[in-house]
Order: sequence, then C-alpha cells, then structure tokens
Amino acid sequence: MRSASHTPALIVTGPPGVGKTTTAGILAARSTRAVHLESDFFFRSIRSGYVEPWEPDSHDQNEIVMRIVARAAAGYAAAGYFTIIDGIVIPGWFLEPLRDALHEAGLRVAYAVLRAPLSVCTARAHARGREPLDDPKVIERLWHDFEDLGDLERNALDLGDSGPEEAADALARRLADGLLTI
Repeated sequence: MRSASHTPALIVTGPPGVGKTTTAGILAARSTRAVHLESDFFFRSIRSGYVEPWEPDSHDQNEIVMRIVARAAAGYAAAGYFTIIDGIVIPGWFLEPLRDALHEAGLRVAYAVLRAPLSVCTARAHARGREPLDDPKVIERLWHDFEDLGDLERNALDLGDSGPEEAADALARRLADGLLTI
C-alpha cells in the first residue's frame, strides 16, 4: 500500500452482508499506518431522535452523520493515516455529502462498491443477527440500491462468493491503479 499522503480516503460500501467491514479491516491491517472508520458507529451513537437511515425522512440525519464521518476521516488523513470509511454509502443518499465534505477538506476520494449475490449477502447478514439489517426485505432493498450505479459502475467489484481476503486483494489492486477515484 502506498503512503497515506498519496492514498485517497477510501469509502468501502455495498449492501449488508457483502463483507465491507471485514474487507476494510483487512486493508487497514495490511497498511503501516491506517484507520478504519465504521460509519455504523456514528449512526448508533444517536441516542434519541434516530431514524433508520433508509427511511425517506432520514435525509437530514444522514447528511449530518456523513459530514461528521468526513470530519473524523479528514482529521486522521491530515495526521498521515490511510483512512478507510466503511458503511452503506448509497449514491443519492449518503455518497454526495460524504464525498463533498472530504473534498472540502482537501482529500482525494476513492469509492469502492462491493457486490455479491443477494443470496450470499442475505445469508451472511442473517448469520450476524443484527436487527434490522438481518431482515431479508431490508437487505434486498439495500442490495438493489447498488444494482445500477450509472457512471459509478466502474467503482463496483463483483465478488461472487469470494471471501474477504480475496476482496481485499482486488480492492487494493484497483486502489493502487487509481481506478476508484471519484
């Protein structure tokens, strides 16, 4: 992995159960100086007034949380850490406020969408048993949100049923080649 100063902040995303957190953790562990920010933590930190992030009335909350995640990421990146953000960062919902805030902080941004078959994602998410992200209807809805990315299709990595080590290898190659920058 290149030094933190040459590496963009990396957003690793995809539907529940695709392996975002595990893959991001592997990438961070392979680096000499890295931080792995799980955006779910920032959502779980809201103790009252919380709205499920996929609900239509969650837009303001989602923008606020993504800007806070970006500030934390920018702080780590400024200190020289390779910064990886993982979470369900859907274009049109979460990506734009996060990307824009990272750019405003002077960071280059890479965006990687991990994909696996719906059956694989559902089985993995259900095995974790974390409500409501183990609900097959929620998983399917979020899975479809990553189905057609338009101009961002080049940022998708189709993993099939590959494990997180293979996903981390593929992601590292695409990142090193500059193919994920947005």
